[in-house]
Amino acid sequence: MAKKPAADEPWLLEFPEIEAGESEPLVNPLPHPIWTENKAKLIEAYLRFFLYITHHGTYIDCFAGPQQPGMPEMWAAKLVLEVQPRWLKRFYLFEKHPKRFQQLVELRAHQPEDDTRIIELYEGDVNLRIRELLDSKSITEKQATFCLLDQRTFECHWETVRLLAEYKKEGRKIELFYFLASKWLARAMSGVRDKTILEKWWGRNDWQTLVGMKPDKCADEVVRRFKTELGYASAKRWPIFNSTQPGLVMYYMIHSSDHEEAPIQMRRAYAHAVTADQSEQTWFPGMEPQP
Repeated sequence: MAKKPAADEPWLLEFPEIEAGESEPLVNPLPHPIWTENKAKLIEAYLRFFLYITHHGTYIDCFAGPQQPGMPEMWAAKLVLEVQPRWLKRFYLFEKHPKRFQQLVELRAHQPEDDTRIIELYEGDVNLRIRELLDSKSITEKQATFCLLDQRTFECHWETVRLLAEYKKEGRKIELFYFLASKWLARAMSGVRDKTILEKWWGRNDWQTLVGMKPDKCADEVVRRFKTELGYASAKRWPIFNSTQPGLVMYYMIHSSDHEEAPIQMRRAYAHAVTADQSEQTWFPGMEPQP
């Protein structure tokens, strides 16, 4: 049985909350952590739940190759391609690394034959190639579209985020799952010699304001920009923890959407990803697995 945490575990304070005066739907915090090993399951679970609302969808993955070789259960693109029911019909997968791109080619080749599905692969830097997809107008205004931006640190330019956010002019915006590497962000910033990398990532030359900022406050600043600059109705930060150190946030996944059901379904997906393996789950009184 998993060890029950002390009542004052620090990660209990990390979950996103909404003030009563905000326009977003109220989403209560969950008393569970989610580990880095389960972040791909979080995306897969959310899309599966949301497809029961939309019955269709388009998926964009800007860093689609496997991040952990030999661990398919942590490969988001693979899990999403296998989502049931098979209502996701269009997949646009980007990968810069040649070896990981070849793995995408092999993944596509092993998919069941389905004339209703389109799986397009883009080799190279997504920051350079994203315009090809958006300029093609393959994604219509009414298509429910989800985009994963699972960068390791500074790979995703803010201009890429902006292009995705502003693509639709009439329908709901493309939903974004943006990963912020909060644990090592400050150290990584200090180690970057070419500061234009940071300017492209942050989209402005005031990235220095993040230096010394607490990780949760940095994530809050990104959330604020998604709302005020990019115009999303909802933007929330969800913590992704280190499984060996329960109080340590490794990433914040910032989920942005215009759909009123989105934050509710994300909370549901977060709970599902946490409880997918109850042998490693941490729980509270009254929440233990039933015999």
